[in-house]
Amino acid sequence: MARKNPNTVAREKRVRRIRKKITGTSERPRLRVFKSNKHIYAQIIDDSAGKTLVSMSTIDKEFEPGEEKGKASLAKKVGELLATRAKAAGITKVIFDRGGCLYHGRVKSLSEGAREGGLEF
Repeated sequence: MARKNPNTVAREKRVRRIRKKITGTSERPRLRVFKSNKHIYAQIIDDSAGKTLVSMSTIDKEFEPGEEKGKASLAKKVGELLATRAKAAGITKVIFDRGGCLYHGRVKSLSEGAREGGLEF
């Protein structure tokens, strides 16, 4: 059996611990963030129905980085675009799920962008 990276195992444990406490409903869905080394992904999920309502990432076809440089500024733009898509779908309030990562850097920038775009959490 292959051994796993201990950092990955620790992050997966944090995700499970957070998900015990956080669930998204149809009135207040869950905004889930995942970041890789190059990209950041965010989706709004209704856990009661088991469906993704809105999603956005840096690899999305509609995402254009423009003049922004740095991953944190790109994450902020992803948050703003996610908020506009959510408003179009009729979603204004969400529960934030940081996905086992620290609320710092790109995760914080994405949440600030989503708040500036009009989401409440």
